[in-house]
Amino acid sequence: MNKLNINVVAIAVALAFSTGALAEGMSKTDYKAAKDKISAEYKAAKTTCASLSGNAKDVCVKEAKAAETTAKADAKAQMKTSEANAKAAEKTVDARSDASKKVVDARKDAAEDKGDANYAVAKEKCDTFSGTAKDSCLSQAKARFNK
Repeated sequence: MNKLNINVVAIAVALAFSTGALAEGMSKTDYKAAKDKISAEYKAAKTTCASLSGNAKDVCVKEAKAAETTAKADAKAQMKTSEANAKAAEKTVDARSDASKKVVDARKDAAEDKGDANYAVAKEKCDTFSGTAKDSCLSQAKARFNK
């Protein structure tokens, strides 16, 4: 009977500790709250172990302590994972912003190059004229391509 009680208590303690710390990620405030909850659950488990005696009590206390240690480690890992994810997201946003700026700059440069090429073609077409017609053609080309 005592062995059954120890196993039931150990499973209940392990489940109680693990459910609080398995959130998707946590802030420092959530981490502190989880640690406080884990400590309270450990104290409650120790109280439950007090009803046992001898070796059964020792085993129950050690299992409760092991569950507490594991739950605290899980909570700490979740907090660090959350912080790492936030930093990674920030770096991703920065990288995408830089890439977008480069794309905009590249498109602007390409548009300027295209405009310069079109102006050069228009100037060459003006070379077929002479005198006033050529001057008029060049004036129109400059106005058209903002030169």
